[in-house]
Amino acid sequence: MKNNKQSKKSNKKVVGITIGVISILIIGVGSFFFYQNWKAEQLAIERKNNVEALVDNHLTALEKGRYDDYLDTLMKSSVETEGYTDSELSDRYETVFQSIGVDGFDIVSHEIIYDEEADIYSLQYNANMSTVLGDIELTDYQARITEKDESKSIEWDHSLFFPDMEKGDTISLSYTEPNRGSIYDRDGNMLAGDGDAYEAGLHPESLGEGKERQERLSNISETFNVSEEVLLDLLEQNWVTEDSLVPFKTVDRGETPEVPGVLYQNVIDRLYPLGEAAAHLVGYVGEVSAEDIENNPELETGQVVGKSGLEYRFDKELRGHSGGEITLVNEAGNIKKTLIKRAKKDGDSINVTISSDIQSELFETLNSEPGTASLMDPNTGEILGLVSSPSYDPQLMARGISSEDYNAYNEDENQPFLNRFTARYAPGSTFKILTSLVLLESGTTTPDKVNSINGLNWSPEIAGFGDRKITRVNDSITKVNLSDALVYSDNIYFAMEAIGMGTEKFVEGMLKFPFGETFEFPINMEPAQLAKDNTIDKKTLLADTAYGQGEVLMNTIHQQVFFSPVLNKGSLVSPQLLLEEEVMKTEPLVSAENARLVRERLVNTVTNANGTSHLLDTLNYKMGAKTGTAEIAGVEENKTNGFLYAFDEENASYSFVGQLEGQKSSDVIKQFKPFFESIIPLLE
Repeated sequence: MKNNKQSKKSNKKVVGITIGVISILIIGVGSFFFYQNWKAEQLAIERKNNVEALVDNHLTALEKGRYDDYLDTLMKSSVETEGYTDSELSDRYETVFQSIGVDGFDIVSHEIIYDEEADIYSLQYNANMSTVLGDIELTDYQARITEKDESKSIEWDHSLFFPDMEKGDTISLSYTEPNRGSIYDRDGNMLAGDGDAYEAGLHPESLGEGKERQERLSNISETFNVSEEVLLDLLEQNWVTEDSLVPFKTVDRGETPEVPGVLYQNVIDRLYPLGEAAAHLVGYVGEVSAEDIENNPELETGQVVGKSGLEYRFDKELRGHSGGEITLVNEAGNIKKTLIKRAKKDGDSINVTISSDIQSELFETLNSEPGTASLMDPNTGEILGLVSSPSYDPQLMARGISSEDYNAYNEDENQPFLNRFTARYAPGSTFKILTSLVLLESGTTTPDKVNSINGLNWSPEIAGFGDRKITRVNDSITKVNLSDALVYSDNIYFAMEAIGMGTEKFVEGMLKFPFGETFEFPINMEPAQLAKDNTIDKKTLLADTAYGQGEVLMNTIHQQVFFSPVLNKGSLVSPQLLLEEEVMKTEPLVSAENARLVRERLVNTVTNANGTSHLLDTLNYKMGAKTGTAEIAGVEENKTNGFLYAFDEENASYSFVGQLEGQKSSDVIKQFKPFFESIIPLLE
């Protein structure tokens, strides 16, 4: 019995040990497999993180256009298989994307796909590409990720340029150019637009040989003002045959003389019917330059854009936008896929307030004298005529001016390229219109107030004026009121009144007018200036400013606008150049009564026999006017610019500002009097 008990105890002990060993083995084996699984999971996570890092670098480099970094993510052998070296593929990306105007490549979404059965990763992504024709949605880019040893890379083929692209395929961009809009005057007459012209071309077979050929080329050169050297260079082009037509100049209708060796073909060209008369206003077009493209990436080589004037200011509206297609083309030249197609949009036409008849008449009246003139409807602010003289031929500029012709313009001392209606000048005594309004409005001056003035010179006995003297041109009158001061254009009177008013009040009154402000006007110009920084810090400057000298600067449009309250019961009217724009008038800047008082006195400068504008009194309608002669300090002697502000007193149908450089106000009246005689029928 005892042995049996011992045997049972021994068996229990063996079983316990066995169970313990088995348990340890189970735990050990379990721990081993757990470790192995854990290690495998860590490696898988590390692997996935490395793949994600590769994909991130790949897509970021592609988005940023960093193609060298992009190449670092690719499997080199796959690039070579597709026929590229690294540098060639980098260049290829830049060339292809530049050719279609890509300025943005954005990854919209991406997914890293793991094939558990094959144990491989792949990449799928969608992108949006901004091109010259618009945005292209590119879907289902797919790439296999290759893992070798510790290295991971993306297999490249042509489908990573564009989905569905294969080796040998190319990307093609084609344009459909829009028709450029026209510029019309207020009556629908064309100021700029497309029309028929002729292209003169050399016909080699008709030129003959030897001496005959030489004589005919010489005759062509003289007839069309094109050098023989240029003609010979054109004939030596590789494509020229005996039966070719070799274009050398575009000419207008009526400029197609029969010349041996020359043939003509009809072409559509940008025409400028008013020529020089509207060149500074309308401007001209030309082929887009590298600088134009840099400033506006939407432009493409070969396009025509506005280069100056209204053609430049409204280029976007006039040009419209090109239509076109970006297509995927196979090696045989067939279209596999259209990536984007955009219809062209023809440019819009614009109508301006200018009258062609008035514009031409104004320009002809200047007769190439350096100067400018404008005509405005004072009730609406519509500009009826706006000219600068001398001028240039916009047709010549648009067709490609020769260096010889360009230099002739550029070296002309009268500066035909200078736009004088935007240039600012000291206005001289026309500014007394504004000074009169400000003086009356402040109460400093009244219609009946009389100043005693003796002689041609005057100097106030105040500190800071020194021995400086103000001069006037006529001392026949010694008791001077406002009416007399405007009739005789008396500088001393206006200097006295401004000094009596005081600098602070004078500046405050003047700044009710838009000095230093820009107009909503489609021509670039600097604002009118009362003084530098609108600050008058000396009594001498105050006196000079009162009669339009000092630091005052205005152009012809400024004068039209600033003097408009005289004809609008105290309200200032904004200038308008686009037809049917809303009339913009300010609240009255001066009272209607003070505007009436100044207006009556401007009429008196014409009707009074002593008035500086009395030469206009012989017209068959009543006018008001104010002359001005501004003196500009020169190196050897002072120069003068003559000005005239005038208006139709009977119907207020127009206001006029004219200026002649280097001349006096009396010269301006003589120059434009024939225009005033003819203007009323043109307005009707």
